[in-house]
Amino acid sequence: MSGRGVWLRTRARLRRFPALLAGCGEQAAAYGRCVAAAAGGTAELRRDACLEEFKALRDCFARAVGPGAGGGG
Repeated sequence: MSGRGVWLRTRARLRRFPALLAGCGEQAAAYGRCVAAAAGGTAELRRDACLEEFKALRDCFARAVGPGAGGGG
């Protein structure tokens, strides 16, 4: 397999990425609000402060680009 073919497939997948993830706006907004609230004021942002929101966003991304979702693989 040529290196050129790998790059062509990668570019094609990256071009589809924004459209595939467009359906995750609600989860992305919830995660962003959580991070902004957790980092606001004088409080230090802590690891896993927004774990549930992050997991929801990650799961949405996985569904959008996963096998059977039209995202390739």
